Amino acid sequence: MRSTLHPEERARGITINTATVEYETESRHYAHVDCPGHADYVKNMITGAAQMDGAILVVSGADGPMPQTKEHILLAKQVGVPNMVVFLNKQDQVDDEELLQLVELEVRELLSSYEFPGDDIPIISGSALLALEALMENPAIKRGDNQWVDKIYELMDNVDNYIPIPQRQTELPFLLAVEDVFSITGRGTVATGRVERGTIRTGDTVDIVGLRETRNFTVTGVEMFQKILDEALAGDNVGLLLRGVQKADIQRGMVLSKPGSITPHTKFEAIVYVLKKEEGGRHSPFFAGYRPQFYMRTTDVTGRVASIMNDKDEESKMVMPGDRVKMIVELIMPVACEQGMRFAIREGGKTVGAGVIQAIIE
Repeated sequence: MRSTLHPEERARGITINTATVEYETESRHYAHVDCPGHADYVKNMITGAAQMDGAILVVSGADGPMPQTKEHILLAKQVGVPNMVVFLNKQDQVDDEELLQLVELEVRELLSSYEFPGDDIPIISGSALLALEALMENPAIKRGDNQWVDKIYELMDNVDNYIPIPQRQTELPFLLAVEDVFSITGRGTVATGRVERGTIRTGDTVDIVGLRETRNFTVTGVEMFQKILDEALAGDNVGLLLRGVQKADIQRGMVLSKPGSITPHTKFEAIVYVLKKEEGGRHSPFFAGYRPQFYMRTTDVTGRVASIMNDKDEESKMVMPGDRVKMIVELIMPVACEQGMRFAIREGGKTVGAGVIQAIIE
């Protein structure tokens, strides 16, 4: 098992310390991110250095859920981690089986209180330390040789079976954020950008969404590196030739999408992490009414922070650098956005915060 530590992963100018380890079961390959510090976890989740497909929540079987357990479950809910499996650690320190059952019950109730399916989530108990000691003593140890190593196998069986494989980006509805636009004399207007998801073929119809009224056009050519293609897939950087579009009709920040798959919005609720001064953020707090720039995909648009709430959904007057808050944002122009989308908040040319949209309001 290879473990790599990235002391400085820079995601949109934010430093994140996380240990990443990769391993395989018989059916899957996992990239496992361990965020030791709570602050690292918050930033990693919100800035989207990685979109998590699931999580293993580790709770001490000897101590039960701790305050940070609630915090981790709340954060997983807020940033859209879809599924979770629980490992009750330190089982060797619990003499009474009933105590372990009580801890399991408490964890299930806690998960349910944050709208996770507490009754259905697999909970496996074991001892990480004893499993590790057995492996260090005999690296060739096999399944069935040691009860504590078997518990780790049981945990991963449950992760394999309970956490679904995410939909591949190519299977989702087509979307490309426009980066640049130019005209080709006699051929029409070309919009360039990276295909974020889905596939696009010559002859497909697309919506042009955001900043102005949504309109519908036909793609008459797909090009990549001066080559004409039949189709482009998620991850490709392409130019799309559009029939009947004037250069003035389309601009950076709009998106091209499968008709009806995404709509423009001006108001949403988001979870936001505000950078500290040491992270290159603001030196002073801000208040409701603050008007920074919101960077979404390839667009930046001015928005107003209409209201601010803390974790308990109580209205808050002020946001300090380093805070994580819920806020309602009103943009001055409609932008193609959706639940789960990440954005950066900038002011005077520097990033002062990062957020993820929780709900679209209008």
